[in-house]
Amino acid sequence: MRRQPDALEQMDLPDCDPQLLERTYRQFWLVNRVVSGWRSLYRQRIRPLLPAGGPASILDIGCGGGDITTALARWAHADGLQVRVLGIDADERAYRYAAQHAGHRDLPAGALEFRQAYSHELLAEPGRFDVVVSNHLLHHLDGQQLQGLWQDSASLARHLALHADIRRSRLALALFGAGTLPLAGSSFIRRDGLASIRRSFSHVELARQLPAGWRAETAAPFRNLAVYQPEAPHEA
Repeated sequence: MRRQPDALEQMDLPDCDPQLLERTYRQFWLVNRVVSGWRSLYRQRIRPLLPAGGPASILDIGCGGGDITTALARWAHADGLQVRVLGIDADERAYRYAAQHAGHRDLPAGALEFRQAYSHELLAEPGRFDVVVSNHLLHHLDGQQLQGLWQDSASLARHLALHADIRRSRLALALFGAGTLPLAGSSFIRRDGLASIRRSFSHVELARQLPAGWRAETAAPFRNLAVYQPEAPHEA
């Protein structure tokens, strides 16, 4: 199955239907809960790197509607950790939705924050993040933008940069198409999700995009991981 990097996603269009876009942001949590695997990534990759006795921080680049950002903050808080999670997105529409709908009520002040920003803008600010992540961002970026993401992430991450995306396959396309039929027409989830799969990388293609110091891994179901660890992980 050949990659189609120019496959159109409606939600990327500046003049897309605002009601369908808002419903798409609202439905992200459901789709990501089923297919993204972030709960396991948090437990196995992120949680062991967060200090139990002091403050820590996580950066979510291209956070979209903020569901993964919020989940990371909630999981860390439930584990009794003092963690600040920052979600950034360059799209003003995504930032506005995330800032308005994020579930701050059960979280301490400062545990969850959203900003409209690019990752390179954070390089000029003091401080770095224990962990830098993104979800379903890589297939949206061209080669030059990907190189910028690798560089920004390596500069911003103290212990781990972890970018998760779809791993393209015909089976993933068929299963997602069938599984999201109930959402067809109610949002951009099904239409754009199918386009995202067509735009996404195979494992080999992603590995070819990565600079020295990074590695490409696979995870279930149909996931690619771009991983950078500037130092050996410490004990939790």
